[in-house]
Amino acid sequence: MSVGDFLPILVQVLLAVSMGGIILGVSHLFGQRTLKNKIKDSAYECGIPATDKAHTRFSVKFYVTAMLFILFDIEVVFLIPWTIIYREFLSVGIPILLPILFFLGVLVLGLVYETRKGGLDWEK
Repeated sequence: MSVGDFLPILVQVLLAVSMGGIILGVSHLFGQRTLKNKIKDSAYECGIPATDKAHTRFSVKFYVTAMLFILFDIEVVFLIPWTIIYREFLSVGIPILLPILFFLGVLVLGLVYETRKGGLDWEK
């Protein structure tokens, strides 16, 4: 391996670093640095000046539901490869049905637990 083999990587790294520096420099030169203009700093919605805070707080219930969705969504993603390779495992003689049934059982138990605890009820 010679230095010439690494030349494209060096050029790409230099381009990335210089582009980042250029963007930061232009942003610093032309960006807003003072708080003189209150209109620019305020939230804008349909031409009506904002009366409340720009960012309101969300309920914890929203975050719990979002985490549950992500959790169950990721578990479903684990099922997709299993459906694709199921026949290949059967042809080789590897029993794959019981582990996936255990996985689905844990998934169903988690869903039943969350339903009984009221994790999916918005009215509470």
